[in-house]
Amino acid sequence: MSDPLLRLSGLSKAYPGVIANEDVSLAIAPGEVHALLGENGAGKSTLVKMIYGLVRPDSGAMQLSGAAYTPATPRAARAAGIAMVFQHFSLFDAMSVAENVALGMEDPPRLRDLATRIRDVSQAYGLPLDPARIVGDLSAGERQRVEIIRCLLQRPRLFIMDEPTSVLTPGEVEILFATLRKLRGEGVAILYISHKLAEIRALCDRATILRRGRVVGACDPREVSAHAMAEQMVGARFGAPLRTPGETGEVLLSLAGLSLAPLGTFGTALKDVAFDVRAGEILGIGGVAGNGQDELLAALSGERQSASGSVVFCGDDISRLGPSARRARGLCTAPEERLGHAAAPEMSLTENTLVTGAERENLVQRGMIQWGAAEAFARRIITAFDVRTPGPDAPARALSGGNLQKFVIGREVLQSPRVLVVNQPTWGVDAAAAAIRPALIDLAEGGAAVVVISQDLDELMEISDRFGALSEGRLSNIRPVRGLGVEEIGLMMGGAETRALAHG
Repeated sequence: MSDPLLRLSGLSKAYPGVIANEDVSLAIAPGEVHALLGENGAGKSTLVKMIYGLVRPDSGAMQLSGAAYTPATPRAARAAGIAMVFQHFSLFDAMSVAENVALGMEDPPRLRDLATRIRDVSQAYGLPLDPARIVGDLSAGERQRVEIIRCLLQRPRLFIMDEPTSVLTPGEVEILFATLRKLRGEGVAILYISHKLAEIRALCDRATILRRGRVVGACDPREVSAHAMAEQMVGARFGAPLRTPGETGEVLLSLAGLSLAPLGTFGTALKDVAFDVRAGEILGIGGVAGNGQDELLAALSGERQSASGSVVFCGDDISRLGPSARRARGLCTAPEERLGHAAAPEMSLTENTLVTGAERENLVQRGMIQWGAAEAFARRIITAFDVRTPGPDAPARALSGGNLQKFVIGREVLQSPRVLVVNQPTWGVDAAAAAIRPALIDLAEGGAAVVVISQDLDELMEISDRFGALSEGRLSNIRPVRGLGVEEIGLMMGGAETRALAHG
């Protein structure tokens, strides 16, 4: 490798209770497309935020072209030649392309002159844009072009891209890759974050793999398989299973050919998802973030109805039923987002019992809220799940993340559901896992069916009977957890199985 443009040496960053990065070292050469890989929570975002001046490292050093590099702000990073396109765009819908680009410049020229530069640069890099168009009228791919052109006008030496293809069509991906290859040919270094391993192999020259904040490997992605990279992301060891699979009963939940549009600009469409889960069973569904997990929860909860396929619960097709009707029958769900989706921040814990427990706990009778019953239910949750709170009158926002998660999961478990579907039950709340995981196991051993959607593979290997992986909205074949090896998990997460299923 030629002399590096950017060198990171022993970077570490910790937050209360969490080590985001630990002793991370890597080097990026001019004209290199360098992939940064890792599961959700591996430390990728924190690392690039340190490079871009959004976060200061606790220890370690950075060098840019051999000189010390210590950006205090993104403005300092941009002045040094570092540009970044975030996964979530920062554009104003009511303003034109040129006006949005001007907002991202330190000393913008007159709009007329800027419009000319936008046309010239966008044409030169194969990303044509009309500077007069209103951003609110643009597609997701065109919005990304605005962000890219805004960066290219800075003439960057290092270009950071975070999940750049998550909102693009296959045709737009090819256009983007042509642009990135042109930049590479001009000597621009590119740090590329993506969970799409096939794209990494097609585009990138080298890859650094993070797991739990540390560098666990590096490779030339053109010379190794997608599942080999996924294997390094996953790691070679899992905790011992917490439960021994027993006899299962009848099928309680069955999906067939389920398809669903993305939940938003950055969502992932579900494509022909099918599985069964039986009484007494825990089904674990894994995958890297952004592969359709939120869409699957929404399809099962009834918050979104699928465009095709069926959801059958206890023998009845409930595909057209909403959340309340599904809950009344015994299909309970808990989404990933605790505050704002699972619980209303300003409402008390007593009031939050009504969000999902009104039907099954008889908290509303003849249109009247039974406040005594609601408070009693809240107290039962607090006691059973050791929720640390002054009492049921405390607002949800006053609880720590772990305690709120225990309350949210407890609220569903204590409703004695026939089927419980949870998304990220212990994400970011390690201390609460000791209460939540055994509760899910106990629920299954009591005859319920449990579906756990999680990006924590250790968690899934510990509590699940069977395992499947979502990749780009498709679900792999479901396998028994016992005997499932890291290589097989890597294939499932890398999408090899889902691509084979899609092509018959």
